[in-house]
Amino acid sequence: MDQFRFFCLGGGNEVGRSSHIIQFKGKTVMLDAGVHPAFQGMASLPFYDEFDLGTVDVLLISHFHLDHAASLPYVMQKTNFKGRVFMTHPTKAIYRWLLNDFVRVTAIDDDSNQLYSDKDLKDSFDRIETIDFHSTIEIDGIRFTAYQAGHVLGAAMFFIEIAGIKVLFTGDFSREEDRHLSVAEVPPVRPDVLITESTFGTATHEPREEKEKKLTTMIHSTLANGGRVLMPVFALGRAQELLLILDEYWSQHQDLENIKVYYASDLARKCLAVYQTYINMMNENIRKKFRDTNKNPFQFQYIKNIKNLSKFDDFQPSVVVASPGMLQNGVSRALLEKWAPDPRNTLIMTGYSVEGTMAKEILLEPTEIPSQQNPDVLIPRRMTVEEISFAAHVDYEQNSKFIELVNPKTIVLVHGESNPMGRLKSALLSKYSKYKNTPDEVKVYNPRNCEDLLVEFKGIKIAKAMGTITEDVNKVLKQDVKSAKSEINGVLVQKNFDLSLLKIQDLREYTGLTTTMIKQRQTLRSHATSSLVHYHLLQMFGYLDILIDDAEEYEVKIMDSVLLNMDKRGIVTVEWGSGVINDTIADSVIAIVLTAESSPLSVKLTSKSCNHSHSRTSEEKQEIREPEKTASPANNHEPGKVSELNEPNEPNKPNESPAISIKEEKNHVEEAVPDLASPSSPKPDASEDKVKLMVEIQEKYSSASRVQNLRTLLRSHFGDALKFEIDEGEEDWKVVIGKMEATIKLTDWTVESTSNVLKNRIQSIVRRGMTLVAPFSQPRKL
Repeated sequence: MDQFRFFCLGGGNEVGRSSHIIQFKGKTVMLDAGVHPAFQGMASLPFYDEFDLGTVDVLLISHFHLDHAASLPYVMQKTNFKGRVFMTHPTKAIYRWLLNDFVRVTAIDDDSNQLYSDKDLKDSFDRIETIDFHSTIEIDGIRFTAYQAGHVLGAAMFFIEIAGIKVLFTGDFSREEDRHLSVAEVPPVRPDVLITESTFGTATHEPREEKEKKLTTMIHSTLANGGRVLMPVFALGRAQELLLILDEYWSQHQDLENIKVYYASDLARKCLAVYQTYINMMNENIRKKFRDTNKNPFQFQYIKNIKNLSKFDDFQPSVVVASPGMLQNGVSRALLEKWAPDPRNTLIMTGYSVEGTMAKEILLEPTEIPSQQNPDVLIPRRMTVEEISFAAHVDYEQNSKFIELVNPKTIVLVHGESNPMGRLKSALLSKYSKYKNTPDEVKVYNPRNCEDLLVEFKGIKIAKAMGTITEDVNKVLKQDVKSAKSEINGVLVQKNFDLSLLKIQDLREYTGLTTTMIKQRQTLRSHATSSLVHYHLLQMFGYLDILIDDAEEYEVKIMDSVLLNMDKRGIVTVEWGSGVINDTIADSVIAIVLTAESSPLSVKLTSKSCNHSHSRTSEEKQEIREPEKTASPANNHEPGKVSELNEPNEPNKPNESPAISIKEEKNHVEEAVPDLASPSSPKPDASEDKVKLMVEIQEKYSSASRVQNLRTLLRSHFGDALKFEIDEGEEDWKVVIGKMEATIKLTDWTVESTSNVLKNRIQSIVRRGMTLVAPFSQPRKL
């Protein structure tokens, strides 16, 4: 079992400073790198000190919001992070302007709270890489694909695969189509782990049309009473959605034409330029409007951009959409403090309010609020406070349905306060309780920051067939299961965690690998004759492929892998392609060549009379003639020759060495052994032991002998007590045990039986027996 690790650096049981770590099989992916909007300086960072960022291979940024991306320059410039960073094209375009503004604002408030400088931002920006939606990138065994998340322009969900484990990280996502963004996509592949937001817990959103009507009615009423409307928003994201609503509403109500709508953000013009560029990444409504009118929908007719309050004419009713959304500082905080005492004014909170921020506190409708510049100064709050959430986060119904569609086995909840997250966890566990303690059980986790979550997975290795080997695979799949070939031969190639099965000739085309054959050659001298070497090789391997056999040269191939060449001088050359099996065969061949001339068996095969006399007594000669005695070297022998035993009644017979005839093997093993009646067979004066050996070899590797051996093996398992019946005259053998009967077909050695138990047992014995009775090498199977 392999362990999948999830470690929350930020965003665990809280909203803000999202940053998560996933690890599997030695690979590490980091998800998001944000800051907490309720804190400043180092306190706003995720708990980076609790993890070695130098081990991170890939960092994926889901979208450009500060709570998901604002600490990225810090990670890249101030830590030992060495990995690669990816985000979508729109995210990178907006990220640059958004973080420029973040650096400027934090520097104005307090230089000591600055996490990084403009130079750090610029130096890190060029290292960020982009990814298109639906494109897949693979880095060192980590494969990830980006899908539309629907939260803001460019927001992405990432589908990550590491060594077969599939993880879907949603980031912030929306399943409700609005005026300019599509809904979050459902990936086509089921993930093993789903890491999803839980911002709204079990809450349910109002329908979009009702929210829009409620918003415009409230704004219209406030303006009719001479008041002003403040709408705090993030500079990008929901702000553009609200501006589309307001611009359309103003175009439909002539009585509002003289009342100004302001978009107050330093980034206003730059941000809108990005939105105008990426029209093609928005929903069909926006694209259709652009095609029909040939006018960019984000070129607003009734919206006026202002960078700061110095150019703001605050003498009559107006609507101001201002950043930041949490009212911590900037234009929105300044207008709040200025307009709070007037009861005619209205504050409309349109996004999610994070714990610890002014946005969250003012929803409690306090009578006084502290001044940003001097917290000891309290400002009376008489303005109306309303909350109409246009936050592009899923509610319980949308989140629950999405989880049902992706169908994960493990769910990890992030990006949510403790109470809403806890309620969502309970609701999901209740929904999937019917699968508890079953293979389909769904597990739900809500880890806190710096809390290790370990999930065990059983890895399944799957090899992908590629190239010409797919033809073999298809043939097997088309065959009947019972008769299908059980083996497919190829080369298994592993790249990172991916396995591919190919023919060796396809390696270069599909993997870029090249093959190299290492040939080994060993040269040695032997004083044995070629016929003697052949005999010993035949004893060992059973079958030899004879290539050359004449007076000058002898060449043979053993087991289709080792080539042996021997010339008339006794120089033996052994060649083979390097490999574990080939090396073993070659070692055996060399050992046989080196020992062929001196083995006791060689002495018997080469027994003959000497051509010289010995000065021995008649009694000593008689002892030497005993056939059971062992030969010993005699005087005046040539180097490497072995003295032969004198045959009875034939003293001083001329030196005539009877060679073993080697002829072409055609159909079977026994053909390599000479026919005793042939002219090249041992002469009548050869010893009886030699004749017996020839017969023994011929019988040992004959088909009849091997069939007999297999029959003996079967008898040892199913003796007479089990009514084992073999009819010599029949083509089939039968095994009868009680009422069970099995037939062994001698034509193809298959087994037929109505009893699977008996059939499987006999098949196992036959398969084992076929291996036992066969020689190492043979021209064809039995």
